[in-house]
Parts: sequence; structure tokens; C-alpha cells
Amino acid sequence: MLNNPLLILVMFSALIVLAILMFGINSFGKGGMFNRKHANRIMRYRIAAQAVTVTLIVIFVYFKGGR
Repeated sequence: MLNNPLLILVMFSALIVLAILMFGINSFGKGGMFNRKHANRIMRYRIAAQAVTVTLIVIFVYFKGGR
């Protein structure tokens, strides 16, 4: 199953979402000027990455489900 390039892309995009989330949580925990300046932008990136990931998952299930 790991030879499916779409599955690899889905897993990679999920890891990107996780990395952005961990970075955002870390910056929230530290606080300070960086958090005040960039917190909303980081979470917008996370939401966009999640939308891409969910779309890829739906595409993967669509192509894999009928067989």
C-alpha cells in the first residue's frame, strides 16, 4: 500500500499539518513578541494545510473505494 503515491502525499501533508500545529503551540506557550506578531498567520497556514490534507484524503478514498 505504501507504493501508492497519493497515499504518500496524504501522509506527507498530514505531517506538515502536525509540524505547523506543533510550531504554533510552541510559540503560544512561549508567548512574547513573536507570538503576538505571527500567531494568527501560523494558524491560517495550519487551516490551509488541513484543507489540502482533507481534500487529498477524500480524493484517495474516492479512487480507492470503488475497487
